[in-house]
Amino acid sequence: MQEMETRYTHSPEDIRHYSTEQLRNEFLVEKIFVPGTIQLTYTHNDRMIFGGVTPTDQPLEVQLSKELGVEYFLERRELGVINIGGAGTIEIDGTKEDMKKQDGYYIGKETKHVVFSSKDPNDPAKFYVSSVPAHHKYPNVKISIDQVKPMETGEGLTLNERKIYQYIHPNVCESCQLQMGYTILEPGSAWNTMPCHTHERRMEAYVYFDFANEDTKVFHMMGKPDETKHLVVAEEQAVISPSWSIHSGVGTSNYSFIWAMCGENITYTDMDMVPMDELK
Repeated sequence: MQEMETRYTHSPEDIRHYSTEQLRNEFLVEKIFVPGTIQLTYTHNDRMIFGGVTPTDQPLEVQLSKELGVEYFLERRELGVINIGGAGTIEIDGTKEDMKKQDGYYIGKETKHVVFSSKDPNDPAKFYVSSVPAHHKYPNVKISIDQVKPMETGEGLTLNERKIYQYIHPNVCESCQLQMGYTILEPGSAWNTMPCHTHERRMEAYVYFDFANEDTKVFHMMGKPDETKHLVVAEEQAVISPSWSIHSGVGTSNYSFIWAMCGENITYTDMDMVPMDELK
């Protein structure tokens, strides 16, 4: 079973008078991992497709052709994958690889078949996927968290001590425009970044997970720096973050999240920091 929802783009002026419900309907994705199904969202922000593939007793393959005007899903797209669930496998044009929790994969354009499976249906793999348009075929690369040296940043005094694992990044593998990574907050930290930033040249999508306990929630900050808004996010929910919006969030406890970006620039540090006295 496969479902795909389409979300459209908005200007900052559009959301100025949105109610909480309207804001959630446009930018929050509440269902990502549903056992036995593929749940996708197609955002017109840089035409990113993201979501969850959660195989149980049967393998799953993303089937998109007519929706994208192509013969097969990755004919003109690249794909990033990170498993945040139980052990699984990924079969790429007939080549099968084991995928434990925190293993990732970059899959280049013109790859015809990507099939996802779980080793144990009672503890299924949870493959978070992100796909964007691509103009060139780069090699497929498996990326394990064990192979990535994290960037350690923040500190306990400012509640943002965290490790950033860059999976699809120029230091790790080549891609057309997709960047993807995994951030883990240390116990006692809650902010995923503050001071916040924008990056007009790239949009971003986040999925939040591995919450410290069942009562944990994340307050995801968005909007223009001088007119901020927020979304209350539960575990394994995702947020679309337009390029004009601030990028920041704070949890009631520590958590992890996957970020995926695409746009005109693949330089990770290409961002515009927002001074704290400009936030409203």
